Amino acid sequence: PAPTAALDAARLAISNAERADAGHYATGELAEARSRLGSADTAVTEKRMVIAERLANESRTEAELASARTAAAKAQAVNADMQRSNGTLIEEMNRNAGGQP
Repeated sequence: PAPTAALDAARLAISNAERADAGHYATGELAEARSRLGSADTAVTEKRMVIAERLANESRTEAELASARTAAAKAQAVNADMQRSNGTLIEEMNRNAGGQP
């Protein structure tokens, strides 16, 4: 039988990665996930179910990696913004403190 659960899991993982904006932050991983899913679908058509399941699992893994890299990139961007904000606050505090005895 076709590895329906593995194929569905891969499709869901790709969909989740797309919603997380992985196309912007993890383009390579997302493209690889799509490619492996396409290959898995082809393997199902060719009745090579063991290969189809392996490719579907690899697709899911790549999509999950894309999601993780996207989350990390977004977190780094937030961290950089917070550091810039903190730097601005410190400069402002130093300016204000400089005029007082």
